[in-house]
Amino acid sequence: MRPGMIVGDSNPVEQALPARAVPETPALFAQSPTRYALFMLTRPTHLALLALAVLTSPALAQRAANPWTPPDTTKLPAPATPDERAPDDPARISDAINRSVELLLARQEDMDAGDKPAPQTKVAGSEWPYEGVYRVNRQIPLGYRIGGTSIAATCLLRAPGYTNDPNRKHALARAVAFICQRMRDPLMSVDTYTAGYDVRGWGYTCALAFLLELKAAKAIPADSADTVESTITWTIDAIQRTEIPTVGGWNYAREPGADTPCPASPFMTGPTLQALFEAKKQGYAIDDAVLTRALDALERCRSATGSYAYSADTPAATGRPEPVPGSVGRMLAGEIALYLAGRSDPSRIRGALDAFFAHWAWLDQRRAKTGTHMGPYGVAPYYFYYAHLAAAQAIELLPRFKGDLDRKDYRRRLAQLLFSVQLEDGSWNDRVFPRTANYGTSIAAMSLLMPSSPPLARMTPTPPPDAEPR
Repeated sequence: MRPGMIVGDSNPVEQALPARAVPETPALFAQSPTRYALFMLTRPTHLALLALAVLTSPALAQRAANPWTPPDTTKLPAPATPDERAPDDPARISDAINRSVELLLARQEDMDAGDKPAPQTKVAGSEWPYEGVYRVNRQIPLGYRIGGTSIAATCLLRAPGYTNDPNRKHALARAVAFICQRMRDPLMSVDTYTAGYDVRGWGYTCALAFLLELKAAKAIPADSADTVESTITWTIDAIQRTEIPTVGGWNYAREPGADTPCPASPFMTGPTLQALFEAKKQGYAIDDAVLTRALDALERCRSATGSYAYSADTPAATGRPEPVPGSVGRMLAGEIALYLAGRSDPSRIRGALDAFFAHWAWLDQRRAKTGTHMGPYGVAPYYFYYAHLAAAQAIELLPRFKGDLDRKDYRRRLAQLLFSVQLEDGSWNDRVFPRTANYGTSIAAMSLLMPSSPPLARMTPTPPPDAEPR
């Protein structure tokens, strides 16, 4: 998909579990390695396996050694002053986009020069890291740094006026150099990937989507063409090599062992398929079998009610489907990817979109809160803007009726929700980390810009080789 969907940041001090039945082992691990560990402690026969998992899983071992300290939420900006203009007023949207561009340019940073959110650092920045509670070697993981940078850079590329804005061009040139260089870091290597809780896949997906869009826009910095091309092909290979064996699809929270089958995550599988569809559209070689397995994995997550399991490796249970209020973000992501591959239809897209608006309050209840999968529906803060971007994409997939009144109404409703949670400095943030306003602001701005953004690529079959040379 287009960049903009980083999720999966389990809280290492989760003390409150969702008020619903606790799923058995593989599915629980996919939801949260920490909760999985707590669950295993209640089963004496699994203690030896749990000890082995702690010793061999970097995520679990790291969390035991590096407890998470909640940030000071009093430093977060207050809500924006009410604006009397209509939410779909073009001038209001334009003002919001311009302010988003200003904020992102001011907040580009260089984490290697010090772990201080911009604009506190004085070094010319090259990245917009996504920050959550998860750490690797006590640092924000490189997958989040690359992924967050790709998302913000995409927003700057899409905002009107890019071709005549030297500041944005210089910022993106630095971001491209950062992405291409750090993608080859050992912490992003496919060869060292051992599954478990690992977010490097978000770096692969978001970077691939950004670089493909940069190429399609003919906006690759002049001295980076070869590097960008090699990074695109490298990232495609990394994505395909890290699919879940047998099951298909992708998940940032897998059971240990790259060769171990485990449930697929619709949150990650949907966006990754979108990026691969675009790569295939641009002529890159994509393994059709990888796409088919991922699409099959998404369909296994879908229940008879239209909700999507948090993760699944078998068909979603018909007797106990996932509650819709906690599923709206992944419903949209799943249906969009399936629709682009001819496995869904406008009625399912509309159903997921209507569910998003109907149950939006449950998402908002968890916005910018501590904790992750809290009851009653297990909603985590990082699903908030993820779901808004997916809703914006879904709106543009609806059929065009006379005057386009249907989609215009959905766009107005989405803009109204986005403006209702904008902060006083013009930013958006669904986490308690000031730095993550980069992500929230980029996602909100791209949601408002979706009507003028490049259309999502549809899956196209690979033509068979010619029987006779021509």
